[in-house]
Amino acid sequence: MRKTRRSAEECSCSETMFWSLLLSRDIEICVFLLQRIHYLSLEFYMGRTLQNTMINLGLQNTCDEAIYQLGLDLEELEEIEEDAGLGNGGLGRLAACFLDSMASLGLAAYGYGIRYEFGIFNQKIANGWQVEEADDWLRYGNPWEKARPEYMLPVHFYGRVDHTHEGPKWIDTQVVLAMPYDTPVPGYKNNTVNTMRLWSAKAPNDFNLKEFNVGDYIQAVLDRNLAENISRVLYPNDNFFEGKELRLKQEYFVVAATLQDIIRRFKSSKFGCRDPVRTSFEAFPEKVAIQLNDTHPALAIPELMRILVDIERLDWEKAWEITTKTCAYTNHTVLPEALERWPIYMFEKLLPRHLQIIYEINHRHLDRIAALYPGDHDRLRRMSLIEEGDPKRINMAHLCVVGSHAVNGVARIHSDIVKTTVFKDFCDIEPEKFQNKTNGITPRRWLVLCNPGLADIIAEKIGEDFLTDLFQLRKLLDFINDEMFIRDVAKVKQENKLKFAAYLEDEYKVKINPESIFDIHVKRIHEYKRQLLNCLHVITLYNRIKKEPNKKFVPRTVMIGGKAAPGYHMAKMIIKLITSVGDVVNHDPVVGDRLKVIFLENYRVSLAEKVIPAADLSEQISTAGTEASGTGNMKFMLNGALTIGTMDGANVEMAEEAGEENLFIFGMRVADVEAMDKKGYNAREYYEHLPELKQAMDQISTGFFSPKEPELFKDIVNMLMNHDRFKVFADYESYISSQEKVNELYRNPKEWTKKVIKNIAASGKFSSDRTITEYAREIWGVEPSDVKIPPPNEPRE
Repeated sequence: MRKTRRSAEECSCSETMFWSLLLSRDIEICVFLLQRIHYLSLEFYMGRTLQNTMINLGLQNTCDEAIYQLGLDLEELEEIEEDAGLGNGGLGRLAACFLDSMASLGLAAYGYGIRYEFGIFNQKIANGWQVEEADDWLRYGNPWEKARPEYMLPVHFYGRVDHTHEGPKWIDTQVVLAMPYDTPVPGYKNNTVNTMRLWSAKAPNDFNLKEFNVGDYIQAVLDRNLAENISRVLYPNDNFFEGKELRLKQEYFVVAATLQDIIRRFKSSKFGCRDPVRTSFEAFPEKVAIQLNDTHPALAIPELMRILVDIERLDWEKAWEITTKTCAYTNHTVLPEALERWPIYMFEKLLPRHLQIIYEINHRHLDRIAALYPGDHDRLRRMSLIEEGDPKRINMAHLCVVGSHAVNGVARIHSDIVKTTVFKDFCDIEPEKFQNKTNGITPRRWLVLCNPGLADIIAEKIGEDFLTDLFQLRKLLDFINDEMFIRDVAKVKQENKLKFAAYLEDEYKVKINPESIFDIHVKRIHEYKRQLLNCLHVITLYNRIKKEPNKKFVPRTVMIGGKAAPGYHMAKMIIKLITSVGDVVNHDPVVGDRLKVIFLENYRVSLAEKVIPAADLSEQISTAGTEASGTGNMKFMLNGALTIGTMDGANVEMAEEAGEENLFIFGMRVADVEAMDKKGYNAREYYEHLPELKQAMDQISTGFFSPKEPELFKDIVNMLMNHDRFKVFADYESYISSQEKVNELYRNPKEWTKKVIKNIAASGKFSSDRTITEYAREIWGVEPSDVKIPPPNEPRE
């Protein structure tokens, strides 16, 4: 927490510690005394690093003072740093929070991913439409990374399989080199620094010079780009599978490089020694844990099998035992369009040996199922790793379930859905394999860093230990009627709102009323997240103000932000609708500052750090049973916003922790959605019976919000009326009445703030430290440690 400036003497004393800590893992330490965790993810949405590093090393005040004495402003410096946007949304940001928690809990853990040259695109809004710009985040270099060319590794693609008397050999391959870049991940004030290792693709010097371009030297050099394209750009899809060959290459690239690295480290077990010492793989699962963040790194399973069987010459059964004991899989979605199903023909061409291994895994798997359920051919079809059809496909989720010793969902309701629907057949056979690990967020970034005012007033009441044990926030319940504390919490929120209002005016030239409810809906734009439901509420509110202009309304500023995947037409139309509604509402003199609609351009980690502390109301309104967990919901709760939400994802557990009466819960539950699916959802029924809904839909469809193009939103109208999978109209009435309760409570600032305190006090469960402790004990078989390593400038015993 930022406190008053310290003396110059205090500033200089920690300088050596700062750099030596950051570089303490610069030399590979090859001691395998304990289990090492390897978190494999195609996404790490890290955001900025400077402030987080200063906080975790306990150097924020020191650096603040030093920078001040140089005549500079630390906040201005922090604003210069680019976000490392190597992720799309929740999955990538979760990986970043997990790295922070693993280091803070003293676990020997590595994050492994891809060093994308271009991260998630920068979003510009032009004429109300989303326009994408390339995110050239490395343009001015990245001071936090260190290239490690001495650990560069070859990755093979294409080729063919030769069956020799010694066993199968994958030959005639094309080689791409994987160059590692290491970023230090400091734990919170425990002098532990872990490593995030990201791989960058590099063409070997002889790339294309031999086979294809005999004599055409220039073309051969230009073709090096083909190999290096593997790490060029992050695929910008969230909860959607795009079966492109380049994406499959990325998935194999990270897995192949990482497994070689893990095995090298496993074999070189002496301190500082790079020569192989271990030859037996018997102890491999006791020393190595691999966590697969969704199915994207699923190829780790056949790749580890290939290494153990083809290279290390283990028999199949032993290799399979080692593989399944080593790997564990986290499922992140039940949406069918998000599940990875790769065509067989792509594997045949790109990874022929892995296809054979997957066939063999499937053959043995189905033999086992057939023995358990003789004659049940439908079950075999449902459980197969290979889906029949044209083309035949590999179901990567099934591969992960079969090849892992643990499978987890990311919130209790999601884990239950996983067990009773998507993986029901698998759960029937091995129920002990399936677990829940409710997501969490790091309180270092999502409280101390982004909301120092709130962190300070909490620390004044209960001390600073809550930062490593968030359950201690429960102690705030003792101050629920403390007038002074209620006033302090409200004051911090108001200051955050004023600061964000000033930022919006500065950046977007938008003036907003800081006394209004800051109603915030920020996340990726997707039909299931139902930004359209929010939009319908805004239109309804607008119509009510127009109908009774002299009535006293609770002023509200609705801010919606998030990126749409570039190829997702409906999501882009939703953005255009929001901006068009904003144009009408914001320029209507009758409305004034009672209602404003703002689209927050280019929502990203660094913008989240500004908007979340300023929020009064957090919108978490997905159709029950569609949002696996959500983590934005937890950030808002910790930062003193109240939640309006459905009983979906982690909202269920938030309501359980805080008491349902302290959230604005509305809408269908999972059972209601299932019942409606059986009965059939009829949107027109709601349209005919709810006059305000009908009015809003008629305005959208007749061009009230797009007078120059009356037909502009016909696709949205058609979807909502005829084929809305996410049942927006079914929850409309409940949502509107819940929003009326929000207005009612906001009229009583003291009662509002009491509910805020109850929510903050109940958010302890949602620390990623708790989540990681559960992974460590229940999946990886390791115990977190609160031991503080002596700093490098202190002699060790």
